[in-house]
Amino acid sequence: MRIFTTRAFSRLEVAGELSDEDLIKAAAEMNDGLWDVNLGGQVYKKRVALAGRGKSGGARTLVAFQRDNQAIFMYGFGKNQRSNIGAKEKLALKRLASELLGYKEQQLMQALKHGALIEIEVQEGD
Repeated sequence: MRIFTTRAFSRLEVAGELSDEDLIKAAAEMNDGLWDVNLGGQVYKKRVALAGRGKSGGARTLVAFQRDNQAIFMYGFGKNQRSNIGAKEKLALKRLASELLGYKEQQLMQALKHGALIEIEVQEGD
């Protein structure tokens, strides 16, 4: 499975507290069917533990996800920052997920080249 973050995700405060290993673990859990909420349109809410705080005090991430294929971390926030996203944000994330998950390899390479997406290197066996 390939794992990405959007440029916008990588700039969020919560992203600075998450390691690549945290995101790899979260994507693997999702691949095993462990997510918090299916928001529809291939967008999932996944809680990710932050060092010393666990999942309940950790980050909430919104992920465009296709089992055994891709996980794209699009948005994230701390539990103390906000409780949830609004209807307009949810719709925008669904549209973004549809676009990103529909990328062909050439489009993915362009997005990586221009920094719109950042790929997390997954080692064999992860």
